[in-house]
Amino acid sequence: MNVRSAKQTPSAHGTMILTSAVLVLCATATDLPAQTFTTLYSFCSQTNCTDGELPEAGLVQATNGRLYGTAWAGGKNAHGTVFNITPGGALATIYSFCSQTNCTDGANPKAGLIQANDGDLYGTTYGGGSQDDGTIFKISLRGVLTTLYSFCSLAYCADGYYPQAGLVQAADGSFYGTTRGGGADGSGTVFKITRGGTLTTLWSFCSQSNCTDGGYPGPLIQADDGDFYGTTGLGSGTIFRITANGTLNTLYSFCPQSPCTDGSVPNELVQAADGNFYGTTNLGGANDGGTVFEITPGGALQTLYSFCSQGGTQCTDGAYPEAGLVQATDGNFYGTTYSAPPYGTVFQITPSGTLTTLHTFSNTPDGAYPMGELIQATNGKIYGTTSYGGADTYGTVFSLSLGLRPFVETESAAAKVGATVKILGTNLAAATSVSFNGTLAVFEVVSGSLITTTVPAGATTGEVEVVTPGGTLSSNVPFRVLP
Repeated sequence: MNVRSAKQTPSAHGTMILTSAVLVLCATATDLPAQTFTTLYSFCSQTNCTDGELPEAGLVQATNGRLYGTAWAGGKNAHGTVFNITPGGALATIYSFCSQTNCTDGANPKAGLIQANDGDLYGTTYGGGSQDDGTIFKISLRGVLTTLYSFCSLAYCADGYYPQAGLVQAADGSFYGTTRGGGADGSGTVFKITRGGTLTTLWSFCSQSNCTDGGYPGPLIQADDGDFYGTTGLGSGTIFRITANGTLNTLYSFCPQSPCTDGSVPNELVQAADGNFYGTTNLGGANDGGTVFEITPGGALQTLYSFCSQGGTQCTDGAYPEAGLVQATDGNFYGTTYSAPPYGTVFQITPSGTLTTLHTFSNTPDGAYPMGELIQATNGKIYGTTSYGGADTYGTVFSLSLGLRPFVETESAAAKVGATVKILGTNLAAATSVSFNGTLAVFEVVSGSLITTTVPAGATTGEVEVVTPGGTLSSNVPFRVLP
């Protein structure tokens, strides 16, 4: 089901002139700090759109301090790109898909990237590969790409096809993900793949009577309990938990009663600091414009907000969110809506459900129809993409400054004493100490954005702190010291 097909169709290609726009927003709640929205880049600003078109996914901040992402189309071969962009807006295309005969290297990535603990980026393409049914790839920060797997390599596509979601690297070092189609029952799969490219199908959806296990899965996350959690989009959708060995349990089925006031067609989840999961639904809710929800690991769901709730026909609070949420260092969640009024919004919502619209997209020059999840970079700012609009109508990269403080982020959120840990941050070159919940650690400054360290003996679970001349930077989430 392609939900977007029922919505507004973006405008056609027009004259393209690259510009940047800086807009100062008016807060809709008195307790919000000053906000600055900045369009950092408009895609298709180069001849023949060699810089890419239509970014549908969010960004990831790598250990070199740059943000990396994918564009669905454009590039030298018109089948999408991998790019990086500085926090200030300087963009470089590092790979154009379909560079190999018959696009065996993949084509048209829909999902974003992750940086693994080996330093390389990993992702998926929706098409291309040896069977033209999608791929899994790794790519170095400088753009050297290796195709790890081509889907539909097994008879009847039992291994799945059309991966629409990105990957997650689990604590065991392997990668886990989903395909939108294929599998034993044709409704998508959950898979595991090693760094060397050995793929194992863990679950084929619609394997239960009446498809009570769901179908057409979205992205996975690995939770604190070690299990994976995700959503499906068949019918009204489900939320599920699956173990690393492939045991699946459906935690919640949406729309148990008409007219789906609990939401319909869920997007990806995020586990918050309170241990619960938060997310959005594309449809349903009290006004059929989508919802924000909270669900416990045991499956108790609460609808926190129904979009299009501010009255009238314009849905000034937004409608039809296509992406999940990110919890920022202030404890609040940030997300986007795909449309209304009419090009989408950026919003903030508290854990208790108070929503504030931070930015309303106007198509030109700031972008339209955001589809990818937001991230908070270590400089404290929120970054995202729009799939259309901008100065050249083919999507944008933007930032939103809310006055949130810089922080540091550990590459993995848990490790044993003695393990090597990478710490990502901003202005780290003159760091004078690193500590794990108060226990000092030996460290090495690799660059202004990267420190390597070792979990010290005696360390306990808690914040990682880095002391710099500019102040003390704390980790955005507690670091768990494993037994």
